[in-house]
This record gives sequence, structure tokens and C-alpha cells, in this order.
Amino acid sequence: MYKIGDNNQGGMIIQGRSGVLSAFMNRVYMLMSVALVLTGASAYYVSVTPSVQQAIFGSGLVWGLVVATLLLVVVLSGAINKMSPTMAMLAFVAYSLLNGLMLSSLFIIYTQESIASVFFICAATFFALSIYGTFTKRDLTGLGGFMKVGLVGLIIASIANMFLQMPSIYWMTSYVGVAVFAGLIAYDTQKLKDMAGELDGQGSDMIARYSIIGALQLYLDFVNLFIYLLRIFGRRK
Repeated sequence: MYKIGDNNQGGMIIQGRSGVLSAFMNRVYMLMSVALVLTGASAYYVSVTPSVQQAIFGSGLVWGLVVATLLLVVVLSGAINKMSPTMAMLAFVAYSLLNGLMLSSLFIIYTQESIASVFFICAATFFALSIYGTFTKRDLTGLGGFMKVGLVGLIIASIANMFLQMPSIYWMTSYVGVAVFAGLIAYDTQKLKDMAGELDGQGSDMIARYSIIGALQLYLDFVNLFIYLLRIFGRRK
């Protein structure tokens, strides 16, 4: 059980570990879901608007979007404690929309039916792994470290294949990518659960900031898992 009361700075605090965990994780999943909806809507809009497609992919604008999204992630991750919850939320929303502009290329490459079916596969996988990360008694720290090493290797192999264009590397990175982000979903969920315990007694602003960071982390895990699953199961136009 939990209750809401005033702390000595006049802010609101959520008391009770179970209450903090429930409130924090619910907020994380809610923010992540909103971000996915915004990304999907943004991507779909671009996919049905040829003039916007041309403006993004027919010029150097796409590279500007890449830089902008990277900067937003860096700002959110590194300066979250210096931002107001409102500014952090606006940055998260902006990132979700800009990411959708870049991911609109998926609607151009793959059929809408396969995108929809892979999305549901990804959602079910995410749900199962997130439940595991929440309730398992096993410490997933070692798994997280291993997955992060795998992520570095995945990035290096993907960059190399941009020049080599080898189908074998393409398929290898696709399957490794699914494994890496599946592991990270379970690990990050457990990490967020532990973080909720540390937020017990903290002000509502702190909880709001860290819920945005948590939502961003799970959003990135979900989107990347979806992309790699689409590479394996997606049907091209």
C-alpha cells in the first residue's frame, strides 16, 4: 500500500516501496506507450505523404534528423536532473516524433500487413520479457553486461556491413540483434524495478524525471527489437 503526502519542501512524495514500484512502473509503461504511438503516427504520416518523403530522404535532411535524435538522447540521459519534468517530457515527445520520421522508411520497404503482424509479435515478446524482468529472483546484472558487449559488437558489424554488403552478416546481425534486445528488455525492466525502490521518499519531480528516462530506455529496446524482428519476418513490397 502507499499514500501520498507532503515532504518538507512542500512537494509530494509516494511512501511505501510497493506503492512507489507500482506508480513508477505504471508511469514508465504509459510514457513508453505514448511515445510508440507518436512514433507510429509520425512514421505513417510520412509514408503516405510523398512530398515529405522526398524532403527527408531525397536530401540531406535525414542526416540532420539522425544528429537531432542523438542529441536529444544525450540531453535526456545526461542532463535529466537539470531539466524540469515539463522540459524533459517535451524532449521525449520531440524525440519520439523525430524518430518516427526516420522509421517511416520501414513503411516504404515493408508491407503494412507484415509491419502490423511483426509489431504484435514484438509487443507479446516485450510483455513476456518485461514480466520476467519484474518478477524473477535472479540477478540479471551479468546478463545486462553480456548484452551490452553484444550490442557493441552488433553496432560494429552493422557499420562494417554498410560497406561490405554481405547477406550473411545481414542475417547474422538480425538474429543477434533480436537476442541482444530481448536480453536488454528483461535486464532494463529489473533495473527500473530496483530504481523504484531507491526513489522511495523522493519528490514527485524526481520520480517524473526518472520515469521519462525509464520510458526512453524501454522504448529504445522495443523499437530496436521490432526493427530486427522485421528484418527477419517482414515481407518486402
